[in-house]
Amino acid sequence: MGKIGKIVTIVLWVLLIISAVLIVSLMVNISDIDTDPTMLSWINTNLIWVYILLIAGAGLAIISGLVQTVSDKKAAKNGIISLAFLGAVALVSFLLASPEMPQFIGVNKFINAGLTGQVVKMIDAGLYATYILLGLAILSILSSSLTRFIK
Repeated sequence: MGKIGKIVTIVLWVLLIISAVLIVSLMVNISDIDTDPTMLSWINTNLIWVYILLIAGAGLAIISGLVQTVSDKKAAKNGIISLAFLGAVALVSFLLASPEMPQFIGVNKFINAGLTGQVVKMIDAGLYATYILLGLAILSILSSSLTRFIK
């Protein structure tokens, strides 16, 4: 195990120990009284710790993915092609979407709650994108099965 491997192991153990101490502290301070300030403080502390871990994990995943992509030219090319494809699907979906309000019983409740034409258009675009991607997935499954059958 190299130097980086040892550092990663140490960091993981430190994170594990901090998490264990916070969980044990929370368990020790659990109370039957819902408004106990000590218990609420430990709950907030644990939630903040979870947010920190989530943000750090997501950040490291994004950074390592970018480093891997930049270091491998073929992966970078494939990544750019994938992003362009997703952008094209999003553009087509948005162009097909309509801002027209749907007509059904009870729609006024949603309009009064803040449903606007722009929100309807985004929902419509999301549905079109789902339909397009589902259709492409089915076509790819069928074409790969057909290609395998022909070979």
